[in-house]
Amino acid sequence: MENSDFISYAENALDYGIMGILLLMSVVTLWLFIERQMFYKTVRISDYENKDALELDLSDNLATISAIGANAPYVGLLGTVIGIMLTFYSLGDIGAVDAKKIMMGLALALKATALGLVVAIPAISFYTILLRKMEKIIVKFDIAQEAKK
Repeated sequence: MENSDFISYAENALDYGIMGILLLMSVVTLWLFIERQMFYKTVRISDYENKDALELDLSDNLATISAIGANAPYVGLLGTVIGIMLTFYSLGDIGAVDAKKIMMGLALALKATALGLVVAIPAISFYTILLRKMEKIIVKFDIAQEAKK
């Protein structure tokens, strides 16, 4: 396999690998956000006698959404670093400095970081929205418990 074939293969693997992981992360985040929203609309606090049991049910999947939001920029950054390394490797292989090739390689590498941020920002927003809804339900539970006394 020639160096140019290797670089082309590596660039395609980077695009499909990193972008695929980020796409999967975004789909999982959206899926879990919708699932939690549906659960919060149907939860009946009267079914719970214990506040801890309610909190456990309400907090399902929130850690996953938070972890995706926290790690998506790092996955994008990994793609950028690998893309920059491939750009420099290909330039070293050619033996000439071509400003156009450098700029195109860096621009393509940065798309991974941009996509990582595009995944992270909604994920953290979803997490914050769900956390606030969870807190409201717990307060309603506390008020209902006080009313029973």
